[in-house]
Parts: sequence; C-alpha cells; structure tokens
Amino acid sequence: MNTPLVSVIIPAFNAERYFGDAITSVVQQSVDSPEIIVVDDGSTDHTARVAQRFAPEVRFHTQPNAGAGAARNAGVQLAQGQFLSFLDADDLWEKDKLERQLSHFKQNADLDMVFGHVEQFISPELLDRLNPQNPALTDAMPGLYAGSMLIKREQFFRVGLFQEDLEIGEFIDWYGRAQDLGLKTFVLPQVVTKRRIHKTNQMRTKQEHFHVYVGVLKAALDRRRQHHVKVKSQLPEKS
Repeated sequence: MNTPLVSVIIPAFNAERYFGDAITSVVQQSVDSPEIIVVDDGSTDHTARVAQRFAPEVRFHTQPNAGAGAARNAGVQLAQGQFLSFLDADDLWEKDKLERQLSHFKQNADLDMVFGHVEQFISPELLDRLNPQNPALTDAMPGLYAGSMLIKREQFFRVGLFQEDLEIGEFIDWYGRAQDLGLKTFVLPQVVTKRRIHKTNQMRTKQEHFHVYVGVLKAALDRRRQHHVKVKSQLPEKS
C-alpha cells in the first residue's frame, strides 16, 4: 500500500449535527485521496453512524472520552501521511485548501508548516442573535490554529504531541512549543478554512475553563520571552 501524501485527522465528540459537512469538505478536496482518520472521542449521539456513511474513504477509530488533545494524538498515531492536517468536526475546508498548501511547500522546501486565512460563518440557529454582517465575526483573518495548518510529519513529531490534560488551548500550547523550536511558518493570504459559530462551540460551552486558556497563552508567551533573553545573553558584546 502506497504511503499517503496527506493525513487528515478529525476529532469528534457528539458532532452528528455538522459532522457530515466537515467530512464532505475533505472528501471533495482537489488533491487525490488524502487519508482521512476520524477519532470518535466517546460520543453518545450518532457521530459514528455519520462517519460510517463515508466508508471506505474514512478510517474510523473510537475511544473513551478524553478530550480534543487526546483525540488528535490518537489520530496522529494512526496517520501514515507525509503531511499532517487537522479539521474540527464542525468546521469546513475550502475545496483547494490542501492543493494550495502543498503547492506552497513545493515552491518553498525549507518551510515546516503552512497555514491560511480563516473565515467564520454563523450557523442558522444563531442568526437571530448574531449579526451576519458584523465584520468582527465574519471578516477573514490569519488562521494560526489547527484547522488551517498543514505540517510536515517529521516536524510535527519534532514538536511533540498535544497536551492531553488541557480542557481548552491545547493548540496554543503546541504552537508555542513549535515557535520555541524555530519552525518555519507561512500563512497563505487565501481563505482555506471556514469556522462555524454555533451554540455548542467549545469556547462557548467551556467558559469555566477560560482561565486555563489564559494560563496556556501566558505560559507560551513566557517561554518566548525566556528564549529571547537566552539568545540575547549569548550574543557577543559590541567592541
């Protein structure tokens, strides 16, 4: 069996409502046959039934509920691709997401990971509460988050797996470690991912853990400052 070029890891927990759209946006990518791995993180709804509709294009793995970090890590351990990518079960990819990113890697072989811009969209059940014309909600922005990333496999493992003990903010922690190692990053100007705003977004349902998110962000910034201080102390003094 040939090694796939790209592995796509989709963690899912009680995601039946939007999950089919997310998988479809990967199946319809303009590159040939990415490896698609769904990790059902202990769902109690019909998430598994939705994923199984896409067999055999989708590999399905189930585990007891352990959180997004653990689900992504399980998918990474199963993945065979030369490049790794991630998609949340409620978000969507533009059809040419992987094609654009692979093309940029081909033109810039020294890059380690490529992101793109992200555009949010409001799910229909929130249209009566949120203004779909509000640019703060819907304007495209640089997407330094897991759902817009494509990374070389060896560079992902150089950084290491996601922390599994964080309720939220596991990607902030991971990306901070990637920066500490000096991984080379590029953000495409095009929109590659559409992030759905809906009633059960993780940040909306886990407000009690927001202090954890702030702590993870602070730790990443502190590591960055310490790195700069260390580098500066190693520079020779001007004569």
